[in-house]
Amino acid sequence: MVMGNFAKDINSKFENNRIKAMLNILYTANYISSFQNEFFKQFGLSPQQYNILRILRGAKKPIKVQTIKDRMVERAPNLTRLTDKLCDKNLIVRIPFPGDRRVVLIEITKSGLELLDKIKPTNPTHKLLENLTEEEAGQLSDLLDKMR
Repeated sequence: MVMGNFAKDINSKFENNRIKAMLNILYTANYISSFQNEFFKQFGLSPQQYNILRILRGAKKPIKVQTIKDRMVERAPNLTRLTDKLCDKNLIVRIPFPGDRRVVLIEITKSGLELLDKIKPTNPTHKLLENLTEEEAGQLSDLLDKMR
């Protein structure tokens, strides 16, 4: 599906620009989500699992589950299930925390790092913003920050 003019895409008029902007954000978020789900399916991952792997790679050391939860782009109430699946695929490992059995550290495996290396050059998600200049992308990000 090619996106263009939001009002034309959904064949609608809006009460005011604030309502149009809010609905456009939701519409675009859904578009991006669908796009990502389809892309990551070929690697046997969900976008949330990909996000976990990226967080772990960036940490460069084992980190607590709560730290992962705090850093996730999309908050995942089912983080245990997501990490279980990544463990089953040998992309991450759980490490008991010394001194507190209730705490578990998570670390990315060599296989997890290799999968991220495979995904990066083919990830078309970055192309979603190719029609924006670097300055426009910065403005968009600033506006979204301002909105939140």
